[in-house]
Amino acid sequence: MQNIDKIQPLIFYAFSTLAIFAASMVVISKNPVRAVLFLVLTFFATAGLWMLLEAEFLAVTLVLVYVGAVMVLFLFVVMMLDVELTPVREGFARFLPLGLSVAAIVVIGLVFAVGAKQFGIDMVPAPAAHGANYSNIEQLGILLYTRFLYPFELAGVLLLVAIIAAISLTFRGRRGTIAPNPAGQLKVRKEDRVTLVEGVGI
Repeated sequence: MQNIDKIQPLIFYAFSTLAIFAASMVVISKNPVRAVLFLVLTFFATAGLWMLLEAEFLAVTLVLVYVGAVMVLFLFVVMMLDVELTPVREGFARFLPLGLSVAAIVVIGLVFAVGAKQFGIDMVPAPAAHGANYSNIEQLGILLYTRFLYPFELAGVLLLVAIIAAISLTFRGRRGTIAPNPAGQLKVRKEDRVTLVEGVGI
């Protein structure tokens, strides 16, 4: 048990360092394909941190949904766009001081907002370890459908309304297309469509 307590902080710092490095490379990388791949690495490192917090369901969902679906879609879109890198590289040196200044302000703000005084080990202790029979999915389902039932259902309704609104805004109806009518085709008779003309020579 003591060996696990000693190894767990090392694993946490390893995943945290990897996540910070990969997230920084997403912004710094000039190649959009590499930026997407570094973002995938960031998601994997974040999933590892969630595993340390015993949030296995969220970690697996992050890998399956974002890495397995969303990021693959982003990667295909970036590769198909054929982005020209020359204009991007030209403005990098010019905006570098401004970018470093904004990054420094953000880092200072994060240190004051989520520093050791607010989110230290004394203020936010590590969660207690659970037994082998503990089910993260079961506990998450109980919270979603008991304590957070109304916010969860409200979020589903909002997403449904957003989907309907997007379809309504983009759908313009069929233009210039002739749809077949099977019922009308079955009612057609030979006399309605064919006319026999007599006495016409060829």
